[in-house]
Amino acid sequence: MSHQIRQFSVSLDARDRAILRLLQDDARLTNLELAQRINLSPSACLRRVKLLEESGLIARYVMLLDEKLAGVPGTAFVLVTLDQQGRGALDAFEDAIHDHAEVTECCLLAGTADYMLRVAYADAADFERIHTDVLTRLPGVTRVQTTLALRTVKKTTALPV
Repeated sequence: MSHQIRQFSVSLDARDRAILRLLQDDARLTNLELAQRINLSPSACLRRVKLLEESGLIARYVMLLDEKLAGVPGTAFVLVTLDQQGRGALDAFEDAIHDHAEVTECCLLAGTADYMLRVAYADAADFERIHTDVLTRLPGVTRVQTTLALRTVKKTTALPV
């Protein structure tokens, strides 16, 4: 792993980085626990967390579910090609994609395909339903190419700070 210093639009010191790493790992840490782990007083720690939140660097706090226990153990990566790439076509697709909880991530691409989607599904029949009733019916879609993940080797939401 590279230990080079990364540039942020928010000025961070070692304690700020430690706070971010710890909260990315467990956002349910109490302020007291967090303060003890980085060797700060609780009030100083809370001030730092509030500043990180106000700066926008801490965008939000979330809970992660176990995919298998939630009933959606399958992951598919889907490349989507639209019939046109004008702003109107992209906006229509992007507006529509927000209505489908099965699509857990959507990225606009530079390359042959226009979008890459991460799709969560229960089983083969569920993915067939998503493919037929959701993906191919999205505005402007002319091609859908799917790759199914066999096993997740690494998955993290943590950014290197």
